[in-house]
Amino acid sequence: MKIQKAAVIGAGVMGAAIAAQLANAGIPVMLLDIVLPDNPDRNFLAKSGVQRALKARPAAFMDPARAALIQVGNLEDDLKKLKDADWIIEAIIEKLDAKRDLWARVEAVAKKTAIISSNSSGIPMHLQIEGRGEDFQRRFVGAHFFNPPRYLHLLEVIPTPKTDPAIVKTFSEFAETTLGKGIVVANDVPGFVANRIGVYGIVRAMDHMQRAGLTPAQVDQLTGPALGRASSATFRTADLSGLDIIYHVANDLGKATPDDEDFTLTPAFRALVEEKKWLGDKTGSGFYKKTKDEKGKTKILNLNLDTFEYEDQGKVKVAAVDAVKGQPLAARVKALYAAEGKEGEFLRGVMNDGFWYAAKMAGNVSNRLQDIDNALKWGFGWEQGPFETMDTLGVQTVIANLEAEGRTLPPLLAAMKASGRDAFYQNGEIVTPEGQSTAYEAPYFILTDLKKDATKIIKKRAGASVIDLGDGVLLAEWHAKMNALGEDQLRTVQDAHKLVQDMGYHGLVIGNQGENFSAGANLPLILSQAQADEWDELDDMIKQFQQVTTSLRFSPHPTVAAPFGLTLGGGAEFTLHADHVVASAELYMGLVEVGVGLIPGGGGTKEMLLRFTDQQQPSQRLGATLLPAVQRAFELIGTAKVSTSALEARNLGFLRDTDTVAMNKNHILQDAKRQVLALAPGYVQPTPRQDIPVMGDAAIGAIKSALHGMHQGGYITDYDLVVSEQLAKVLSGGTGNNRTAKVSEQHLLDLEREAFLTLLGKKGTQQRIEHMLKTGKPLRN
Repeated sequence: MKIQKAAVIGAGVMGAAIAAQLANAGIPVMLLDIVLPDNPDRNFLAKSGVQRALKARPAAFMDPARAALIQVGNLEDDLKKLKDADWIIEAIIEKLDAKRDLWARVEAVAKKTAIISSNSSGIPMHLQIEGRGEDFQRRFVGAHFFNPPRYLHLLEVIPTPKTDPAIVKTFSEFAETTLGKGIVVANDVPGFVANRIGVYGIVRAMDHMQRAGLTPAQVDQLTGPALGRASSATFRTADLSGLDIIYHVANDLGKATPDDEDFTLTPAFRALVEEKKWLGDKTGSGFYKKTKDEKGKTKILNLNLDTFEYEDQGKVKVAAVDAVKGQPLAARVKALYAAEGKEGEFLRGVMNDGFWYAAKMAGNVSNRLQDIDNALKWGFGWEQGPFETMDTLGVQTVIANLEAEGRTLPPLLAAMKASGRDAFYQNGEIVTPEGQSTAYEAPYFILTDLKKDATKIIKKRAGASVIDLGDGVLLAEWHAKMNALGEDQLRTVQDAHKLVQDMGYHGLVIGNQGENFSAGANLPLILSQAQADEWDELDDMIKQFQQVTTSLRFSPHPTVAAPFGLTLGGGAEFTLHADHVVASAELYMGLVEVGVGLIPGGGGTKEMLLRFTDQQQPSQRLGATLLPAVQRAFELIGTAKVSTSALEARNLGFLRDTDTVAMNKNHILQDAKRQVLALAPGYVQPTPRQDIPVMGDAAIGAIKSALHGMHQGGYITDYDLVVSEQLAKVLSGGTGNNRTAKVSEQHLLDLEREAFLTLLGKKGTQQRIEHMLKTGKPLRN
């Protein structure tokens, strides 16, 4: 069974976005919807769905050109075309009769090997296929995406008792590898996993908020990043999801679950939906409301639940949150759980509800504890799931607090109490829903999970480690805040190179399991050294940085970079120099140094010039014909362009056509390891180039002329001009050449270093760095 063509039925928000994700993965897809009786365009709804996806922000498509893979149609004229689809998924209205009617029509035309799925968020899968043939039921499996499908990692795969296990395996592998999703196999019960537990948490948070006398904005401070959860926290998430959706899901779950699972909505929430019709972002008003001030600037107003008036409460500060700023997640969680006053009372109430309910659901919504943790992490943006959080606090501490509140322990927690065990994850094992220990299994088809296995560390520093990936491949892994690049990270790469050679490994992967590959250099360190006039030390540091980045290409063994997320500045320069790149599809890569008044100093400027000149025909690598390559590199670096996906990174030139794009971030380390093993036999160490053509003064003159016009037109500032002229000097190969010359890579690296230090010594650059560190935004001085 292979899924090479797909069909999506229903071109609403979810259906169109699912089709876009299939197209992102390179899968041709049909998008079908009903025919509107009064519209002459019989495919209007499907066409509108594609256009909506193209305009969506954040973008649904990784590359707008991928929309060409979507063929639109309608359910009257084109239903027969479903015979070509290997996978058919519906995303129509959440009504059981409508879905049953659709499946009767689909069964008549679908080929006998097609996998059939529903994206329903709540209607049990087994009810949808009643009356269908045995073969259809065998090939039917729920596939519940979370919105937006491109960005939310979770996909709940929901087999029915009739689903063939081989179908579950085939579909899960396709969804994880090709679509890039995180798979949680859920039981076919009300709410499945994420919504069952997530909506319970939202409902209980509303109740505890009003008991504690807090506001929605205060609760969102308490239940957001401080607690290791998404910045949208509780009530901003509710607005984004739609208060009507939460209202209906909570009511349905309340009817379908036992009385002790309290999904009762507060009177205030019911009033928002039933009386006010304030449904969140879709109506413009919910717990928050966007408005414009007199200057046209967007302002967020907060809902006062006592008066139902929107108020400008300014920047909401919460003492318990302020007290834990800057602390690691474990320390923050422990401090917040033990906080005093009404803030602590609220947090303990909400967290204990979540712990109790997650334990109660173990073995009910899914058969593995890590599925519950992963569902909350991948579907709601939590850093830790409920069982991982209990491990942080100590399971016995949580049990004692639950008993102090007079709660009856669920069987899982009763078994943990009896065993005395204080963690669900421990020594490569995990507890089963029945309270027994078993070997920990990484999420279904992920081949490695280094966060759960620290036994493979070969050498460790505070901000980086060398890890044995097995089969003769080492990993240089960074684990600092935002993976900013400093001495630990550079020395660890050097350590790894030496270990590869001394211990006979095949090669090296550069990657990590953080939130981002690397946000760039350690700016506070660079600024402090510049302000202390430590220029010799800075010169040595930049030389070392260049040596380490270029060592990825000029080592006697293959190196493969595995970038993902933010891959900026120095992180991009490491990536550019690897023999091969296995990039996550969600790659936000760019050489952004001009934003802080610098230019790339670790070989990035050199590398982009080299790549773009090499892409020209040999006859274009002479004289003025080189100028398009120089201008392309100048524009890319000078505008600090950052890709919005790996596909765009390839279009921009950051990735080569031979580099690999993996849809699933969790697979890139294993894919990178395989690339090392593929390159290792017969690997020949490259030598630095000596033949890079440059234009000298001719290029500088052309770029300065363009810059002058931009400056006169007010498009760039005085200091933009200063930075840009230094960039032009490097890309031209230096001054003094009035004709095309050929220079070495080292020559360009020396020019980079000189320009970097020159700019770092200027007040304008130091002001830009200070402003970025204080505000997180660039300064236009």
